[in-house]
Amino acid sequence: MVEIRSVHKSFGAVEVLRGIDLTVRTGEVTVVLGPSGSGKSTLLRTINHLEKVDRGWISVDGELVGYRRSGDRLYELREREVLRQRTRIGFVFQNFHLFPHLTVLDNITEAPVAALGRPRKEAEAVAAELLARVGLADKASAYPGRLSGGQQQRVAIARALALEPRLLLFDEPTSALDPELVGEVLDVIKDLAARGTTMIVVTHEIGFAREAADTVVFMDGGRIVEQGPPSAVLDHPEHERTRAFLSKVL
Repeated sequence: MVEIRSVHKSFGAVEVLRGIDLTVRTGEVTVVLGPSGSGKSTLLRTINHLEKVDRGWISVDGELVGYRRSGDRLYELREREVLRQRTRIGFVFQNFHLFPHLTVLDNITEAPVAALGRPRKEAEAVAAELLARVGLADKASAYPGRLSGGQQQRVAIARALALEPRLLLFDEPTSALDPELVGEVLDVIKDLAARGTTMIVVTHEIGFAREAADTVVFMDGGRIVEQGPPSAVLDHPEHERTRAFLSKVL
């Protein structure tokens, strides 16, 4: 589903990604761990071209993201084509990014209607089903400001699912939540994993990684230091940097 090859990204003189190679198979959950500043969120943002790569390339479902290839050169796509690609790559941010002036139902239906041209009644029916799936069937007419952080994040997940993406990206989806609200969001993501949804999840939740991930990736200094199944990376890490990080968070 996802191929990342030799991806580099700098902001000014600071090199944030230093040659990332990663493969994510269809239906698998990849959890990305690492300290702050290791490049995790930047990597996630390059996958749907919110950040342009400086070198290397990324493909999702066999299609280059943000570029087309002509011979040995890559040419950036027009914004319209990039937006089309993003409809197939759901993104759930750590701070929800819901529209405060729209109801929960309208937050979920806006993108399918505007971006995909779906009839509003059809989009609303799908939105109602998704709200039931994330345990918020009774909140369709509420506004985001009346919801808890955990409820807002579950709405954000339903909104991402409304576009029927081939891939879901989560950028620290529980980091802005009070501790008692973390579980309700992780339960929704675990349910998606059980349904075979392809996901890349940047998180500090080690328990979630152990339970739901097919592959755990540990990043540090803009590089992938170690990757493998949770039982290997979390329980028997080979790299000293991974061991040092885990000793502080476990």
